[in-house]
Parts: sequence; structure tokens; C-alpha cells
Amino acid sequence: MTTPDGDSLFAGAIPQLYERYLVPLIFAPYAVDLASRVARRQPSRVLEIAAGTGVVTRQLANVLAPEVAIIATDLNQPMLDHAAALGTARPVEWRQVDAMRLPYPDASFDVVACQFGVMFFPDKPAAFAEARRVLRPGGVFIFNVWDRIDQNEFADTVGQALQSLFPGDPPRFMARVPHGYHDASAIAGDLEDGGFTRTAQFITLPRRSRADSPHIPALALCQGTPLRNEIEARAPSRLAEVTDIAAAALARRFGQGAVEGKIQAHLISVEL
Repeated sequence: MTTPDGDSLFAGAIPQLYERYLVPLIFAPYAVDLASRVARRQPSRVLEIAAGTGVVTRQLANVLAPEVAIIATDLNQPMLDHAAALGTARPVEWRQVDAMRLPYPDASFDVVACQFGVMFFPDKPAAFAEARRVLRPGGVFIFNVWDRIDQNEFADTVGQALQSLFPGDPPRFMARVPHGYHDASAIAGDLEDGGFTRTAQFITLPRRSRADSPHIPALALCQGTPLRNEIEARAPSRLAEVTDIAAAALARRFGQGAVEGKIQAHLISVEL
């Protein structure tokens, strides 16, 4: 994911925990959906930005014909390293790239795709302008964003638990960033400011998230995202304790055994 200081936010143990716990918990269902929509376009050349640990990339490699070029990029090298180590069904090109300054010629891709990354861009219209610039006429920019945190039950429950732990200065990364860019009119305005002239299409996609225990979503969110950095900044030696408190809050809401909660995202596509 592209962030103002991506290497520091998604470094250390985060890539491994992110892939092991967060990807199956919330990202995998949307990766299947996004890749299938890309495949229906029958592209010859696809650029993925903010590829993270490659959950969408792996799906693209599965559903696109071998001759379709897939270039998967991210600002964060540790995330890309983990993605490359996991591998794909067939070769793709991995490259460290800032979505704000794409190193590709104008009109060089049929599709630009991004899963849950645009929320991190410090200047969204500028990033959207770059996506537009590298699209060929008739191409499409397709991406998804999380809906409000109260529509994503595991994240909302963990956020409320941390609010009670740190009432004077709660860690609000999840509400502020991943779940902070959901307003359709704001997204449409940023796309227009980025030079897209056609009307963007918005689809809301509710899903169910499942885990074998409440500890898994607590660990995924508290230790496998940059929320970890905010927790450690407030309580450097209490990460495990805070994770256990978040797990207890999830258990109270969803039960002690296998847990299931609502997740919800928006799919946005705009043609050139």
C-alpha cells in the first residue's frame, strides 16, 4: 500500500502478519471480485498499484491469459518482497513504484487496478491523474475502498476497545485511513480533479468475514496493520496485552469460538 512513509508503516513483522491473518480475513473475497472484473475487460496489459503482499496479483495471474502483461507495484519494498516470495501461478513483474509518480509512458495500460490502496495516497487527485495518464483510450481505472468503520464489524469492535483503553488519545488508524475514504461524492470529485471526465460507477459489496477464534481478527488488526505502530507509540511494551483486550471485546460481541462479522466495501470503476 502506498503511504507517505510506506516503508516505516508496513515494515518489520507487519507484512508476514498481514498476509497470514488479514488477507484471508478481509482481503481475499474482494481480490477474487476485483480480478474477475479485470478479466472481463480482456486486457493485454495491466498495472496494479498498491499491490501489498500480492493478494490481487495472485488472482490476476490465475484468471488472465499467460500473454497478458501484469505489472504489480507498491511503494513499500518489504510488502513487495513478501509478495514475490509467495510467488504467482505465472510470471509477473514486481516493481517498487510511487503511485504519485508512475514511471510509465502515457497510454500504456488497458487497466489500472488498485485494491484498498487509494485511501493511503497523500494527494488522491494527483494519483488519479497518474492512473488516467497511463491508461489507453477505452481503458478503465478500477479500485475498491472500505465503507465506514461501523459497517465493518471486527474493525469497529477493535476500535471501540482501544478507545476505552486510551480514552485521551485513542489509536484511530483504522477509522482515519482504511475506513476514512468512503464518501462517493468525495471520491467522484477527486476523480474529476484527476482528469477523468466520464461518470464513475459505484457498487457497494457487503461480505461476511470469518475466523476460527476472536484472537485472529484481534491479531490481524492490532499487529498486522499500521495500527500496531500507533499502539506501540502509546504503550511500547503492551502490544500483546492490548491484542488480548481487543480479542476479549470481539469474544463478547461474537462469541468465544469461530466468529463471523460483516465487512463492506465500495467498488469504483471509471473509463477513459
